Amino acid sequence: MYAIVESGGRQYRAEAGHSFSVEKLPYEVGEQIELENVLLLANGDEVKVGQPTVAGVSVKATVTEQYRGEKIFVWKYKPKKRYRRRQGHRQSYTRLRIDEIVAG
Repeated sequence: MYAIVESGGRQYRAEAGHSFSVEKLPYEVGEQIELENVLLLANGDEVKVGQPTVAGVSVKATVTEQYRGEKIFVWKYKPKKRYRRRQGHRQSYTRLRIDEIVAG
């Protein structure tokens, strides 16, 4: 059984026991959260597709880590004008471990 959930404008495949990283959520490590935006629920050959979400289905997850990703550099450059700017960025992430998929 798996579900496709939406968080931060992106879609993730959620299976019980698996984990994935999403954009930072305002929860502490160890907190249990419930993801309500379930777009698809698949259980063997039975597939429910939401329009836009599947009613009565949620995914329970535990926050296992709050961390920051690799640093990336963004360059601005204009030729022949002696204009160069470098800016760095590190994105904050939350790692979620899926506990169960509740299909009510």
